[in-house]
Amino acid sequence: MLKQLAHALLLLAASHAGAAELPPIAVYMPKVCLACIDWAEHLRQHGFTVQVTQTDEMDAVKRKLKVPKELEAVPSASIAGYFIEGHVHAEQIKELLSEKPKALGLAVPGLPLGAPGREYSSPICQTACTVLDMETAAPRIRREFYETLLVMPNGRTSTWARH
Repeated sequence: MLKQLAHALLLLAASHAGAAELPPIAVYMPKVCLACIDWAEHLRQHGFTVQVTQTDEMDAVKRKLKVPKELEAVPSASIAGYFIEGHVHAEQIKELLSEKPKALGLAVPGLPLGAPGREYSSPICQTACTVLDMETAAPRIRREFYETLLVMPNGRTSTWARH
């Protein structure tokens, strides 16, 4: 039992040490997109230092980051030479930084319900605005299946994670 406790404490200390070493992430989003703000907060809660830029020039940002058109979402980000497109889980970004594959970045195309920042959202909102579902006494989470894709330098993708 003592050995298991010591191992758990070592893992916890290693995870905190790793969080301090995370590079900053630059997040770009359209002017007032609450779901994107929630995603940036998700990243902060997982140890990232987040710099948010709200812009009306998202197409230019995506072209600069070399995000393939068919993989676009609402928010875009840049970290350690990679692009992060869409509502990607913080843990998957950490895995990317740890494994350092020769890739352009990670993408969650579109606006899947249940992704970070999209837990409570209106499926009809074109800008991914976050709203509480007031049909029930307590807000409910709506989810759909989606994948996080690893984007290779040649533009091809492979599944990085399934949700």
